[in-house]
Amino acid sequence: MRTALKRIALVLAAVVAVLVVPGAGATVSALSAFGALYAPGPSRPAPVAAPPPHDPAKPTAVVVIGARGAVVSDVLAPYEILASTGRFNVYTVAPDHEPKPLTGGLDLLPDLTFDDLAGRLGPKAPDLVVTPALPDVGEPSTDVATAWLRAQAAHGAKLLGVCNGGGVLASAGLLDGRPATAHWLKVDTWAAEYPAVHWVRGQRFVDDGDVVTTAGILSGIDGTLHWVERLAGQPVAAAVATTIGWRHYGTTVPVTPAASMPDAVAIVNAGFRWNPDEIGVLLANGVGELELASVFDTQGQSLSSRTIAVSADGAPIRSRHGLTFLPRTSLAGADLDRLLVPGATRGVTPPPGGPAAEYVHDRPGFAYDTAVSELSRSTDVATARWTAKALELPTDGVVFEGRAWPWLPTALPVVLVLLGAGAVFVVIRLRRRRQGAQG
Repeated sequence: MRTALKRIALVLAAVVAVLVVPGAGATVSALSAFGALYAPGPSRPAPVAAPPPHDPAKPTAVVVIGARGAVVSDVLAPYEILASTGRFNVYTVAPDHEPKPLTGGLDLLPDLTFDDLAGRLGPKAPDLVVTPALPDVGEPSTDVATAWLRAQAAHGAKLLGVCNGGGVLASAGLLDGRPATAHWLKVDTWAAEYPAVHWVRGQRFVDDGDVVTTAGILSGIDGTLHWVERLAGQPVAAAVATTIGWRHYGTTVPVTPAASMPDAVAIVNAGFRWNPDEIGVLLANGVGELELASVFDTQGQSLSSRTIAVSADGAPIRSRHGLTFLPRTSLAGADLDRLLVPGATRGVTPPPGGPAAEYVHDRPGFAYDTAVSELSRSTDVATARWTAKALELPTDGVVFEGRAWPWLPTALPVVLVLLGAGAVFVVIRLRRRRQGAQG
């Protein structure tokens, strides 16, 4: 009996020894990949924001950004849609004036603080409050934002929870007893944490009167257009859908089932790309908010690279509809493997020795379609398909071309396991020889 138990223990020890290196490496790599998404930018002087003028004849829509930032597409996609209509005063608002990290290394200077907004609106709440996914749902760092959300709802503001912004609204107690939805990867988690909410699966958005919540990231486009339709009319919503290239307005788009798991390629990319490419994303004045978000979120959701915002001279830029973004360095000061240029900018001259500029939006179409197509060419098709799934992006407009699979990251754990197994085999042989010599 003791001999059998000893053998079992030796086998288990051998298995652990074989798996410990790839397992530890994958854990460190995955934590690094997810941690990098919300990493704050360097300390540097922030310019004084010049918020857009306020027209009291228009309804006001605001996009909330938490103290620790927000998901880039959840913020910028609704913002550009609302701003493009010309029917709203549209602002980004936050607890303070400090730059806020959007996922992937893009720092946004909020237009207004909560107090600034009150100075513009007086006792009136904004007509529409857009709440994106935040990195710290339920933590004390969200208390100021959730208290503010409760106050706006109490004063009649209509709400849009984008993606896991549904979790933020639930944490504020604003969805109790209501139907709501969120990203397919998190909706079951929210159901366990906030059981008073009637969580809905399989819909791109859920309309419960004064509150609309959306599913995966780009379902926020459908939810925002739905609010535009309700507040400004169907022709306005249809026109802005055409403006941004969203062909799916008014159609039924499939939603990823909530019970889905991350694709195998996501696990490979998160765990075994131990030396991911450092990708600079060039910021230039006039770039579209959706164009920016499409690059940062496509690369970020792929888990295959690290992005950093750069500008030609390191100076802040203003986007198409007036948002202020702070690059983390200048083009010359960045050590990059690749340089991606979103939007219509052309003729970029990289510094000596730097990578050539790659123009992501070099073909017509919805910004995310072209960004995911570029990802398939530069990385692999499996990674691009996973990214579209994570973004909740319909793929009928995406051209997938390139390698089928990330073979090199996949080979890494195989090699490590074989090396570990070889080391264990050698140790066992030496141990047996020693025992034989002693016998």
